[in-house]
Amino acid sequence: KRKKKRKIRKVEGEQEADGMAGKGRAAASASASASASTVSIAVPGSIIDNAQSLELATLLAGQIARAATIFRIHEVIVIDNKDLSVDDSMVAKTGNSDGNESGAPFLIKILHYLETPQYLRRSLFPMHNSLRFVGLLPPLDAPHHVRKHEWSPFREGVTLEERPLHSSGTLVNVGLSKNVMVEQSLEPGVRVTVAMGTSRALGTDGLKQVVTHFTPQEEMGLYWGYKVRYAANFSSVFKNCPFEGGYDHIIGTSEHGLIVNSSEYAIPTFRHLLIAFGGLGGLEECIEEDKKMKGKDLSEVFDSYLNTCPQQGSRTIRTEEAVFISLQYFQEPIERAIQRFKEQ
Repeated sequence: KRKKKRKIRKVEGEQEADGMAGKGRAAASASASASASTVSIAVPGSIIDNAQSLELATLLAGQIARAATIFRIHEVIVIDNKDLSVDDSMVAKTGNSDGNESGAPFLIKILHYLETPQYLRRSLFPMHNSLRFVGLLPPLDAPHHVRKHEWSPFREGVTLEERPLHSSGTLVNVGLSKNVMVEQSLEPGVRVTVAMGTSRALGTDGLKQVVTHFTPQEEMGLYWGYKVRYAANFSSVFKNCPFEGGYDHIIGTSEHGLIVNSSEYAIPTFRHLLIAFGGLGGLEECIEEDKKMKGKDLSEVFDSYLNTCPQQGSRTIRTEEAVFISLQYFQEPIERAIQRFKEQ
């Protein structure tokens, strides 16, 4: 729960940005690696409902996935417009149906599918109508989408039902000609990140280790894809944040936001940054439709509220366009903030 009213203002200079370091940020350890910093984006699932066909909806979802990967986003939160009584886990039930999906469940399925390495998709995604046009989408070609002949210190894999002889470990398909064995005993059908060791040989001999999804970034600075999270409503974005201490800097994007040149805008040092995007009615509508947040001032929700494309030639900028525009706008401010964090 956010107890402190947040101030929205134009930020000039790195010194002032450091002075804005607010509640939660101080808890970040000074010795923590800068590579542990994360950037999340929140987008409304309603943008899918505006697409005129399943094919166009798929292309739209693909644009969000491409933007998230290109700009190294760690978490994509898809906001639904549900009553507060609806639990976030309910999306799993609607998302597993064989029928047509729309809105948030559809966007989540496409985002998950595209982020998954190609060699794991058949194991993790049964045939579904929502995936009918995914073949039209360009691949993400992210670092964790490792090809069969490529060496990588880490690989994504899926645990197998087949049990190894004379071992309590687990066999894992990591996209090589042979399965690898990890020392942990795991349920079948689980996606895992496997540390492959230091040898550049593509052989699968030796016991491997299952590590966390963030280990490739923390140990080697490798971007390892994004996680996808469902939020039943806007307040759930914050309530169910997976990071300890929550998001320590929150940015809203809107045509009604402050206009600041990217070169002049300084983001305070952060551990977990969140950038929120609105739908047709903007973030203001997202807040008003949430019973728990209705009537709140923007300064109570966001640290900064910015217009990242003030000279637009079109009357409207679509959300998928705003994501690309804004993430490009924030790229240098984010890098400067991470560099300052690294120097602390």
